[in-house]
Amino acid sequence: MSITGLCFRLLPFHIIILFLLFKPEYSFAATKLKNDETSSGQNQHFLVHIGVILDLNSPIGTMTDLCIKMALSDFYSDVGLISCSNDLRTKDAESLLDTNFAVLELLKHEEVHGILGTQVATEDKFLAELGGKVRVPVISFTARSSTLPYSQNRYFIRTTPDDMYQAQALAAIFQEFQWSEVVILYEDTEYGNQFLSHLNKAFQKIDIGIAYMSAITISSQDSRILEELKKLMAKQTRVFLVHMNPTLGYQLFSLAKKAGMMSEGYAWIITDYLSDFLSSKDFVARDSMEGVLGIRPYVSRSKKLDSFQERWKRIMVLKSRTGSVRDINIYGLWLYDTIFSLAISAEKIVPVNSSLLYVNTSKNGTDTTNLKISAFGPRLLNELSHTKFRGLSGEFQLINGQLKPPAFEIFNVIGNGERTVGFWTVDKGISRELSSTGVPTHSSSTKSLKKAMWPGDSVTHPKGWALPATGKLRVGVPVKHGFIEFVNVKIDAAANRTNATGFSIDIFLAALQLLPFPTKYEFYPYNVSENCNSSYDDMLHEIPQAFDIVVGDTTIWAPRADHVDFSLPYSERGIVLVVKNKKPFDTWIFVKPLRWDLWLTIIAACILMGIVLRILEHRVPNTNEESVRPHRERLLTTYWSPIIALAFPERNMVANTWSIIVLVFWLFMAFILMQSYTANLSAILTVDQLNFVLSEEIYVGYQEGSFMKFFLKERLHINESRLKKYSTVEEYHDGMTRGSQRGGIDAIFDEIPYMKIFLKKYDRVMFYQPGSYRTDGFGFAFPIGSPLTAHFSKAILAVTQGPNMTSIEQTNFGPGYSSQDPLPSTISQRTSSLTFYDFGGLFIIVGSVTLFALFCSETLVGRKLTSLTAQYSQKCLCFMSSKFHSTRKDAEEIHASIPDSGATSSEG
Repeated sequence: MSITGLCFRLLPFHIIILFLLFKPEYSFAATKLKNDETSSGQNQHFLVHIGVILDLNSPIGTMTDLCIKMALSDFYSDVGLISCSNDLRTKDAESLLDTNFAVLELLKHEEVHGILGTQVATEDKFLAELGGKVRVPVISFTARSSTLPYSQNRYFIRTTPDDMYQAQALAAIFQEFQWSEVVILYEDTEYGNQFLSHLNKAFQKIDIGIAYMSAITISSQDSRILEELKKLMAKQTRVFLVHMNPTLGYQLFSLAKKAGMMSEGYAWIITDYLSDFLSSKDFVARDSMEGVLGIRPYVSRSKKLDSFQERWKRIMVLKSRTGSVRDINIYGLWLYDTIFSLAISAEKIVPVNSSLLYVNTSKNGTDTTNLKISAFGPRLLNELSHTKFRGLSGEFQLINGQLKPPAFEIFNVIGNGERTVGFWTVDKGISRELSSTGVPTHSSSTKSLKKAMWPGDSVTHPKGWALPATGKLRVGVPVKHGFIEFVNVKIDAAANRTNATGFSIDIFLAALQLLPFPTKYEFYPYNVSENCNSSYDDMLHEIPQAFDIVVGDTTIWAPRADHVDFSLPYSERGIVLVVKNKKPFDTWIFVKPLRWDLWLTIIAACILMGIVLRILEHRVPNTNEESVRPHRERLLTTYWSPIIALAFPERNMVANTWSIIVLVFWLFMAFILMQSYTANLSAILTVDQLNFVLSEEIYVGYQEGSFMKFFLKERLHINESRLKKYSTVEEYHDGMTRGSQRGGIDAIFDEIPYMKIFLKKYDRVMFYQPGSYRTDGFGFAFPIGSPLTAHFSKAILAVTQGPNMTSIEQTNFGPGYSSQDPLPSTISQRTSSLTFYDFGGLFIIVGSVTLFALFCSETLVGRKLTSLTAQYSQKCLCFMSSKFHSTRKDAEEIHASIPDSGATSSEG
């Protein structure tokens, strides 16, 4: 096993440093001599006993041991106290099982009140629960995440920042360079998976996609890694994020350089899992990482830090130490500051009465569970949580059991050195410079990173994706016979070249000009004809094997989104049903708004209302002396008053008050019937004509090669035998002209852009748009996950909302065309008016009545007939009147003959 493979976060051989705190006569502080007078008059001192558990064969153990000694020595000198001897009790733990046994032994026999050590995800849960049970703080200076929330895990303290902040910093870098997708290569361990969860959350917040995640095990051979790299080279994404330990990370970059992936166009970013150890690698290893961008916690320079690093190097030289950690890194600085914080916290608590160190309990158990519960541990935990000072790594302060997030340094690997290109902080995000206090500066140039050197000695930051090996976009275009206003493909056989024009092509070319990078393209034709057993769906299935993008009048439809990604639409949205402007000729259509029973009821009501008014008006005298009409003639007109009142509302046809009341209510009912009749007639002449479309004898047309055939069969459940395909506007018109009875169609289902062109030429149609069936218009299609989708969508948005859109539309569709005009207004202007034949029956009735009136008034025969009819009617009326008066007289006589009941009663 190599030395660098023993990284202290992931291997099962970890260092755990245990402080055996507060035996009755000792206090944990900077090893300190107390000269207080006791009751016996003697001086009492406190000695520090330090227990260390580490892997003696690990170079990390050397760094840890030296950091502890230097931290204690510096603390003694800072506070000006005399140092006492250190009682170091070292235990060797080469495996996770040895570590767990050592912890139990020291908690039970050494009676510790705090534990300091490195943990991994598999260890922290067990040790945290154990520390919480005996109330002993478990302190880690390397764990960057925890499987337990702080509310359930208060005795597990991490003197390191959470990886959540590093993930946010990485997301900000990707946003800065406008990379929409990334490939993640990570170490296949529990810690690697934990970090991946933080990345997912951070990237989702700013809509950065993860194109691919490659998990590589620690024991992977070169052949396995090369196989994975070749797979990644076949993808369009060219931005790679690496989260691996130094050994595996250097192996990966060495193989990536051999595979040609450290060249221009590629971008590599490393996390601090690898970048914290770059200073310990030789030039050969770093050479394969030329142009890599890295991130790590920022450590500001100070005199104390410079002095510490000089002493460190001097000690390492004197002891002839070599290995992967011969240079101090951030973990050593965090350990140094952790020792200081423990010393400060303990110093605030001592002296302590030995009788108060443990909780009195009589609990019995086995050898591994019979542990004392510390009364001193909670006090130490409380002091740690409130300790705040400036250490070697920067500001030291614990928030919710973890170190306050520091600023992150963004650096660029150049040759055998590094160059800082910017910083990231939680509050301010990315900045170019930091002040001496670690706060971002606010000059005009602080909102972007400095220029970086990228792989291949390029100074232009990679766009994040790559074109195919040919260097040109393979643009698929549909070859069709109709609606060439959208796409018109012509193949030049002599030059072996495909040319395309039309509205969709113009939008594509305009969008190309707005992309943030130059792009070459080449058109590839595809015949979308059912005669060739192909369609638009078949063309989309050729992505990405044959095409990198499909440009044309391709509808954005939900079932297609399972195979491709679509850009934003560039046309109107929706499906319309277009039918013939009118049904077959119907002379008596004006009768149809009301059913026969309602017509009969209205006629009967008019007759009855005339009789009632005649009865009410017969006793009203003729008070108008100037009237030339006799009283009898005026009474006869009351029979027609329900109808005359509608035609001549200004005339006084009735005089009785009750007659007026009855006539008002009759007029109210008549006006309601008139309005209902008008509304129903309008519906019959327009919308209700559409009810025949789904009948069995009606045929429906659709565009050849489109998705409409599937839509009509599966969504509207129209039998395939009633569907007919057409390719051009002329074919549509011919089918509509002939109709279903003559081998044509009576309706068309198609999208709004097509029907606008159709209705511009032919106006003898009407339309209906089903509200529940919609599409998102036309868009360009890309492979799923293609970074081109976002770039083209942004460009299409700029084109469709730009000043050139009107010119593009009118160039292809003719003067006056605008996609902003709604379809209903366009069609209503071209809907034909009602004709004489629509109301032929009504004119026949009116004409017949007019001729009959002329016959009766102007001919001899007519006048005689009219006279005889009038005499006969008068006799009938006189007879009915006499009968009425006689009946009334008899009733009055009978009433008079009856004695007065009131008078009889009074006499009795």
